[in-house]
Amino acid sequence: MDAELTALVTAGATTLVQQMATDAWSRTRDRVAAFLARRGSADPSAVAAELDAARAELATARQDGDEETAADVQGEWRQRMRRALVADPDAAAELRALLDELTPRVTAPQIGSVSNSFSGVAHNSTVIQAGSIGSTDCGGRR
Repeated sequence: MDAELTALVTAGATTLVQQMATDAWSRTRDRVAAFLARRGSADPSAVAAELDAARAELATARQDGDEETAADVQGEWRQRMRRALVADPDAAAELRALLDELTPRVTAPQIGSVSNSFSGVAHNSTVIQAGSIGSTDCGGRR
């Protein structure tokens, strides 16, 4: 397996394990189970059950501070994804698309200029200078 596919498999397993601790788990589980089931003989519901078991094992390991078991869980799914790509090299594009879907895009903050000026009375309190504070969704109002 070439370096690009190895990196893709590693990213896939890392994303999967990260998603195990999120509210988006059921969607992630179903998408990954379908991806893996298409490249193996397992039924998607059987793969989903395995993923749920891995999630429970990971949660217990993290609660107990057992990083070795947590790493083993990630390694197991990295191997499963690697086998899927070896069985179907064309699946790499689907795995990339799946990772793009599951990994939230982080946008760079917009940089602008902010300036404050104070005059008159001395201010003896906290001043916060920011581009925006709180939600940017103001129902269309700004």
